[in-house]
Amino acid sequence: MKDKSNRLLLIKDLIRNNRIGSQEELLNLLQEHHFELTQATLSRDLKQLKVAKMPDQDGTYVYLLPEDAGITRQTWVRQTDLSRYTASGFLSIDFCGVFAVVKTKPGYSGSIAADIDQKTSSEILGTIAGDDTILIIPREHVSRADLLRVLSDVLPIQ
Repeated sequence: MKDKSNRLLLIKDLIRNNRIGSQEELLNLLQEHHFELTQATLSRDLKQLKVAKMPDQDGTYVYLLPEDAGITRQTWVRQTDLSRYTASGFLSIDFCGVFAVVKTKPGYSGSIAADIDQKTSSEILGTIAGDDTILIIPREHVSRADLLRVLSDVLPIQ
């Protein structure tokens, strides 16, 4: 377990101090620090750390930690200006049957989905994030109104 906690600390440090655009790049850096792991293990570590791949200033996608991306639940809950939410990546929400579909700016859906997942909610079973879309899967018998109420704590919806 100590190896894992040391590895997670190193991953955070590498992401903060390097522009890393792929898991392969990160695996190579970890190997330079004598950590041998599979891509699957790295993927689980990135998920545990809630790492997102987002565009930087020049449009290149790089890994960012949630606190470095500026998209944390604490930031969102305190946010009152809806245009600032939109600026941070959220665009819209729509429904298809029982599922909610959130549209984001490219690269933002991973961070937003992680924030939704982090929220302890008995109404949401889970999320699936692509590059600019999040599928939100509610638990059985959860109405749209209930789902919107829960999501309004995280997203700028009324």
